[in-house]
Amino acid sequence: MGVMEKMRNSTSSILWILIFSFGILWVLADVDFFGGITQAPTDLGVVNGEPISLEEYNNRVSFYTDQFSQQTGGTMTAETRRMYENQAWEDLVASRLIQQKMNEMGIAVTDQELIEMITGENPDPFIRQQFADADGNIDRIALRAAIESPEHSQAWIMIEQQLRDNRRQQKMGNFISSGLRVSSLDIKNEFIRNNSYADIRYLRFPFSDVADEDISISEEELREYHRNNSEQFERSETYRFRYVSWDKTPTSQDTLNAIRDVEDLRTAFQNAENDSLFLSQYQSDVPFSGGYVSRDEIREEFLPVFDLKVGEVSEVMIINDAPHVFKKIDQRNDQVKFGVLSYEVRADPIGTIDRLAETAEEFEFYAESEGFESEAERRDLEIHQATATKDNPFVPGIGQSQTLLNELESLRRNRISDPIELDDQFIVVQMLEVIPEGVRPLDEVRSQVENAVRNQKRKDITYQRVRDLIADNGDLESLAEKAGREIQEAEAIRMGGTSIPGAGREIGVIGTIFSMEAGQTSGPVRGENAVFIIHADDIDIADASEMTSSQRSEIRNRLEQQKFMAFNEVFIDRLKSDANIRDNRRRLLRN
Repeated sequence: MGVMEKMRNSTSSILWILIFSFGILWVLADVDFFGGITQAPTDLGVVNGEPISLEEYNNRVSFYTDQFSQQTGGTMTAETRRMYENQAWEDLVASRLIQQKMNEMGIAVTDQELIEMITGENPDPFIRQQFADADGNIDRIALRAAIESPEHSQAWIMIEQQLRDNRRQQKMGNFISSGLRVSSLDIKNEFIRNNSYADIRYLRFPFSDVADEDISISEEELREYHRNNSEQFERSETYRFRYVSWDKTPTSQDTLNAIRDVEDLRTAFQNAENDSLFLSQYQSDVPFSGGYVSRDEIREEFLPVFDLKVGEVSEVMIINDAPHVFKKIDQRNDQVKFGVLSYEVRADPIGTIDRLAETAEEFEFYAESEGFESEAERRDLEIHQATATKDNPFVPGIGQSQTLLNELESLRRNRISDPIELDDQFIVVQMLEVIPEGVRPLDEVRSQVENAVRNQKRKDITYQRVRDLIADNGDLESLAEKAGREIQEAEAIRMGGTSIPGAGREIGVIGTIFSMEAGQTSGPVRGENAVFIIHADDIDIADASEMTSSQRSEIRNRLEQQKFMAFNEVFIDRLKSDANIRDNRRRLLRN
């Protein structure tokens, strides 16, 4: 039976299927089903059901970028901007989580509290600052007039909300601090740790004295170490990828443009009456110092300024690949005051950067259809391979790049990325493999395991040699003579310290020292880098009863601050782990 005849025989069934299908489509269209699945999200993110708006995010990013411009006066790189964008997102998420936690705990500010903060005997510092009279007292008449003024009503709404938020956060901080109190015993122990000292003599037997040929390692020992210490070889999710790149190196035209910019300002620089203001206004890369310098103090490349007349500006000179002009402002004997106008040669944002971006976009477009390798070969581009790890923005071969890491975390195997702008280049990435987190197999970390087993055996051999030495000898001098080593001395070792003079960082050994008594000689003591034999000449343990009230207060404040900082490091992370956070940045910002 032919195909057309089969279709004619099935016409009735096909018609009913089509009618039914179109009916469903009309219903779905009426409820805007397709709009719902194709429309971008309206919120940048959602934290436990509470939205984060795009406006909030943009305001926070603008705040950071404005601060950057005011503090540096420089141009923000793509990587720096991405860092601030991530920080803005983290700030907003943390703010939502803290606000929600305060709501959950019932931390609130009553209307009466707010009134006290504004008109009470001890108002909030913001109110005190805004309405203080010449004597530093609150001008109650001005305050009352401002409160009752109709044109200030909207401003007061914002002030009241800010005061409420500040007081809530203060209450939250007080609540947290109350659970992090420092006990009298904590203070006593800290005082003793910081004020107890020991004088010792010691022999040191470095682990490195054991030669490699004295150590044998079996396959079973490697497997056992790998099995028993698997946590040392865990890896986060890992990305293996390849990429092509386009350097954002300034072109010869960019160099000519920088020279022209400096040349065009030569006359204005020469005629400027306020050289400091001129160089600041035109953002010279060399800051104006305003002082006098002698020929011996001046940088060699700036020496041509001595050949100028006072008020004269030099021709454009290329120094360290950047155009410079000098103005001799004044001369006093063999000292001169001068200014420098110079611009670093940067890639033009339109003529160079945009052109590279378009080239990268073209590559990505054709690589999708023709193949990554084929398109790279056609364009004579070198393909590089690299590996990155989740949550670690340092990528070997590329450098620090949160931008790249964010892109890698969203790519699937064999997918090609959009062009990624880094500080010094554009790259297009193809994901080769996403390796899930877990324990690295022995074959992958064999050299690392071998080194660990070898080092452990080296420590064990050294320890046993020192034990054998002690068994045959008595005092420290006899041990030193037998071992052919010099006795080393260290004075005023602090109990709370971390290092021993002549031995380096040895926290565990210091702990052993302060468990000894004066005149005692220890047995073998394992350290970080050696085995020690210690003789305690003097141990001076501080008497906590001699602690002054100011010392007690200082220790309490320091310990409370340390506890609070340690708590804060994990507080937000714990809130995040328990929260439902939806991040729409990739979808919304791309749209």
